[in-house]
Amino acid sequence: MQPRRPARRRVFFGLALVLLVLGCQHVRLSGGALPERPADALRVVSFNVHYIVLGQDEGRWSEGDWHRRKHAMDAAFKALDADIVAFQEMESFRRGSDGSINLARDWLQKRNPDYAVAASGDWRVFPSTQPVFYRPDRLTVQDQGWFFFSDTPDAIYSRTYDGSYPAFASWVSFAGDRGPFLLVNLHTDAFSRDNRRRSLALVAERAVALNADGHPMIVLGDFNVLSGSPLLDPLRALGFDFPRMGRTTYHFDRGLHLFGAIDHVAAAGLRDDGARHVLQSRFDGVWPSDHHPVVADFRFDPQDPS
Repeated sequence: MQPRRPARRRVFFGLALVLLVLGCQHVRLSGGALPERPADALRVVSFNVHYIVLGQDEGRWSEGDWHRRKHAMDAAFKALDADIVAFQEMESFRRGSDGSINLARDWLQKRNPDYAVAASGDWRVFPSTQPVFYRPDRLTVQDQGWFFFSDTPDAIYSRTYDGSYPAFASWVSFAGDRGPFLLVNLHTDAFSRDNRRRSLALVAERAVALNADGHPMIVLGDFNVLSGSPLLDPLRALGFDFPRMGRTTYHFDRGLHLFGAIDHVAAAGLRDDGARHVLQSRFDGVWPSDHHPVVADFRFDPQDPS
C-alpha cells in the first residue's frame, strides 16, 4: 500500500490529543512479559509493523530507520512465541517501485527458520503486505487468497470505496493438529468511517462464503476501530467476540498510549477466555513499530471432531 496522506495524519494526531484531554479510559504506560503459551492452546498474534520507504537513509520509516529497528522487531517476534503471527503494513517501497522487495518479511523469515509464510507470493498476483507467519510443524496451509475493500474486491490493488489508497484482507485456510479453521487478516482505512463500515461488512460476507463447511474462524488485524464500535456488528453476528482490552495498541512510535485498542484478534467457534495480551515493550531501547502486537490463546472445543 502507499503511505497515508500527511494532512490526514495530522488530523489523526489532533484527534488523539483531544481524546487524551477528554480522559480516555485505556491509558497504560508500560507493558510486561507475556504469559507462557499454554501447551493446549493456539497462540495467534496481530502485528502492524509499519511500511519501509526504500532509498532513504534518514528519517522515520526510512530504510535507514529499518536497520535501526529490525533487531527489535526480531526480538519482539521471538518473545511472542506464537503459532501464527499475522502482519499488516509489512511492505518496502519507493515511489514507482513494484512489490518485489519486502525487507521486514525476508529478515524475519531468515532469522526464524522454524516458521513458514502464507498469504504472500508474487506481488503481481498476490499482495504481499499482509503475510501470515505460522509454525509448519503444527499447521498446514490448505488454501489462501485476498480481497480488496473496493467495489471490485477481486481486482488486485483496486482503490478503496472513496478512491483512497488500496486496503484489503488476506486469508488462509489452515489444517492442523486441532482441525481446520479459517484466518482472515485485515487492515482498514484509518481515515474514513464509511470505508471501514463497508470494509468490515465485506469481511463478514466473505468469511461466510469462504467457510461454507462451518469451521472455526479467526479474524484479526488493524481494524482502526475500538472494540465497542457498532462497525463490528456484522462480525459479532457471526459469533466473533471482541473483548474490551485494557491496553493501547497504537502508540505513535513514542510510547504514547492515548486511546483504546484498534488492533484486535477475534474468533468464532473456538474456546476463548477473553484474555488479550498486548506486548508494550521496547527491545534494547527501540520500539519495533508504532503498533504493539496483540496476542490471544485459543482452544478447540473438546467435542470438536478434530
